[in-house]
Amino acid sequence: MARAVPLMECYAARIVHVGGAGAGQTTKMANQMCIAGVLGGLSEAIRLAQAADLDTERVFEAISGGAAQSWQMDNRWSTMTKGEFDHGFAIDWMRKDLGHALDEAKRLGLSAPVTALVDQFYARVQSDGGARQDTSALIRHLPEGENR
Repeated sequence: MARAVPLMECYAARIVHVGGAGAGQTTKMANQMCIAGVLGGLSEAIRLAQAADLDTERVFEAISGGAAQSWQMDNRWSTMTKGEFDHGFAIDWMRKDLGHALDEAKRLGLSAPVTALVDQFYARVQSDGGARQDTSALIRHLPEGENR
């Protein structure tokens, strides 16, 4: 690994050795599970603020400095509220990654119900023609409530 570090430093902001062969892949699966969950929560939070006729920029200002803050919030809140999804990490890629994560969880005897649910929502995005949209496009495809 030591010989590879100088090369990896050319493209990686952080290099962490997490274990033997396959450990990095499993770590990537864990990362994608976290991102999917965060984007699900952000989507619901933004829709709640919009349905309540709140100024979403003020809501962002209020909550982004606290425990809810994340890279996804900082970098996707504004584009999600504007309906801009022609950038970033494609839904197709996320579904591939979540499929691997769900398979690995099953192999390890674990359940991953939140990941499975968000993956179902991403499947809707794909079937609605959003396969190449950013993963934050999830906000457009969550199920509507009883009054919507």
